[in-house]
Amino acid sequence: MQIEQSKVSLTTATGPMLVYQYQPLGAATAGKTYPAILFYSEIFQQTAPIARSAVMLASHGFVVLVPEIFHELNPPGTVLAYDDAGKDKGNQDKWTKPLERYDSDNQALLDYLKTLPYVRPEVGAMGVCIGGHLAFRAALNPAIKATYCLYATDLHSDTLPCGKGQQTLDRAADIQGELVMVWGKQDPHVSAEGRQKVYQKLIEANLRFSWHEYNAQHAFMRDEGERYDAALALQNYQQAVALFFRM
Repeated sequence: MQIEQSKVSLTTATGPMLVYQYQPLGAATAGKTYPAILFYSEIFQQTAPIARSAVMLASHGFVVLVPEIFHELNPPGTVLAYDDAGKDKGNQDKWTKPLERYDSDNQALLDYLKTLPYVRPEVGAMGVCIGGHLAFRAALNPAIKATYCLYATDLHSDTLPCGKGQQTLDRAADIQGELVMVWGKQDPHVSAEGRQKVYQKLIEANLRFSWHEYNAQHAFMRDEGERYDAALALQNYQQAVALFFRM
């Protein structure tokens, strides 16, 4: 399926947010409706690998929105490099933005989808690294019907800035949709003990979830760099598409 790309600036509670939109070619005039996916990036925002992942999902018949997760902290269109400077800036942004701001960002994305007559009510969330955490965070909204979280960072540690609300994992019981959690056993950012903590929280919350641990590094889905595992990436794209078709 061929796809088309565009950009839109959405109004959020904390300022304008640039969003990259991917969808089947001619979706607005095809006379069909499509489910949607909110796709959350790494700390580097929408890099080339993130864009290719969005294209992969959209080409299966989804409207995919990729928000700039740190829109309050950078000029629109900011993409950080996969180097030490980019990592330092991305982590600085991660430790600066309170979790509650992502909730209002998510609501702005959901409200925008409602204005598109060719988008169905079925909306899923997916993300990698900090984006895996943000996809989990999005799943706290009952409008999200299915969520695919890849090596979600900082979920187990409860250390991201949080105002008067709760840390994300403490609200796990709010999730109503189906959830898939994916991890790399050789990921230095999430230890075995950290994964066990998340697993136990999901059990206690009585969620409908699947759990996958692979012999893989952090960021094994990113198709740049030595950590990329193409076979595992293909397997996870297939699992994610199957999940979102079940919404």
